Amino acid sequence: MLFTHDTQSALSFAAALVDTEPAASESGADELAEPSDLAELLDTWEYSGRRDGDAAELDEVRTARGRLRAIWTLERDDAVEPVNAILAEAAALPRLVRHDTLDWHVHATSLDAPLAERILVEAAMAFVDVIRSDQMDRLRDCEADDCSGLFVDLSKNASKRYCSVRCGNRMAVRAYRSRAT
Repeated sequence: MLFTHDTQSALSFAAALVDTEPAASESGADELAEPSDLAELLDTWEYSGRRDGDAAELDEVRTARGRLRAIWTLERDDAVEPVNAILAEAAALPRLVRHDTLDWHVHATSLDAPLAERILVEAAMAFVDVIRSDQMDRLRDCEADDCSGLFVDLSKNASKRYCSVRCGNRMAVRAYRSRAT
């Protein structure tokens, strides 16, 4: 295993969150347009803790989404300052917790903290692991020429190139058609 389960989960959730932007979403629309969209995303990822479910929370999460997208694409040394800033802003204090069906893992904010703060801090803690293990190359941009999706490559040989099977299939068809002509 490249990263611990909570790091993998936080990175995968962060990728799903940033890929709700119109340029990266499968629908081509902002997939966080309404509080109900956010609730559906959180339910899908079994995200625990406080949820206000209002427009203010949605705006805060959309702002967090932009911050995470910006960090995702940085070089290792350049990512340190914004990651540290997130942890400092939240006065993050890592501690071991066990809840729901999850065994011991790390949280650095309270489950009662605002949702956007928890999202940012959990992602920042995951970025800490990525930076420490010199694995920033695992945080990728989709190689499809018409997609701006992001993903975490958790494959053994770090060979994943596309954010989804859909993008991979689309690019394979294009490559086949260009060879056939």
